[in-house]
Amino acid sequence: MPTQPAIHGVADERFGPVADVFRDNFASRGEVGAAVCVYLRGRKVVDLYGGLADPRSRRPWTAHTPAVVFSCTKGILAVCAYLLVQRGQLDLDAPVTRYWPEFGQRGKDGVPVRWLLTHQVGLPALDRDLSLDEVLDFPTVVRAIEEQAPLWPPGTAHSYHPMTYGWLVGEVVHRVTGQLPGEFFRDAVAGPLGLRTWLGSAGARADPVAWTLPPPAEPAADPDPVARRALTMGGAFAFPADDAGLVSFNDPTIQAAGIPGAGALSTADGLARLYAGCVSEVAGPRLLDPASVTDATMVRVRGQQRYGPPDTGQRWGTGFLLDSPPARPLLGDRSFGHDGAGGHLAFGDDTYQVGFGYVLNQMGGAADDRANRLTAALRSCLDR
Repeated sequence: MPTQPAIHGVADERFGPVADVFRDNFASRGEVGAAVCVYLRGRKVVDLYGGLADPRSRRPWTAHTPAVVFSCTKGILAVCAYLLVQRGQLDLDAPVTRYWPEFGQRGKDGVPVRWLLTHQVGLPALDRDLSLDEVLDFPTVVRAIEEQAPLWPPGTAHSYHPMTYGWLVGEVVHRVTGQLPGEFFRDAVAGPLGLRTWLGSAGARADPVAWTLPPPAEPAADPDPVARRALTMGGAFAFPADDAGLVSFNDPTIQAAGIPGAGALSTADGLARLYAGCVSEVAGPRLLDPASVTDATMVRVRGQQRYGPPDTGQRWGTGFLLDSPPARPLLGDRSFGHDGAGGHLAFGDDTYQVGFGYVLNQMGGAADDRANRLTAALRSCLDR
């Protein structure tokens, strides 16, 4: 019987159930290394970590271990977009071409910025095959997107844009600010809040990244070819892992490039503190005002996607995953955030003034419920 790893850190007595679930994820759900963090009204009330950051070397997970958080990156970009809205520099309902004229090719000239964030623009995958070197070069992917015709009339359907979301939203940030998205995030958000969260090589990072392990083998589904191209950028890299079980995003070159829809690195505290800063005062005034949260938590798309798996009940706002039971229950209608491939989860809620972050290195499969169990435990503590 495997030895139960020591759990380190602290949790306020009121949040003991969160600690219990975190510990049980190691005992009964195959957790290898992980961390969970919760802020309440700007104060850290849960900060737990344990297990191995790298099973190959037996390197332990520490309070400062970052992990590749995959699509939690999309929530980071959405926060950046809303900051630009609040500054008067971006109108989500204006045409993308106001900021990025070259985008308007091949029937995309009337697309509003908001549809880039709501997966309605019809660009989840590109017709053109890209090499890994091309994917790691931000301008090359931007040019390919400019030249791509939508796969459906924009605004008439939605389908999750697992990778292209990052360049779509990121290039708008770039055009408005003159900075690549990782640079803007560093200067406008991560620096002021003191986050241990990075998108690309913008910013110093001293601690080694957790080694991501592929999800358990499951019966092969018949993948939708568009969804498969969307996940791999036409075969530029394997996702989540190649036939030998190597997760592509363990590659330091990919991590340094900061693929803008999936490549952020963060500690659990970094994600929790980010969302805490969006809904409460952490290091100065809150990042997002109530009007922004109201706009962000308005359901924009739901139901069956144009491509991909059957509908699981997920609801999407502008750039954020919303409270979506049973697939991804959060705390309620004012919850907004994003999950990441394999089980990562980060969100905020301004009713409770909560910021939550959970990161791991053992990717889960289709039935993975580790994050949902932690969220349910947190909800029970808050509702007492």
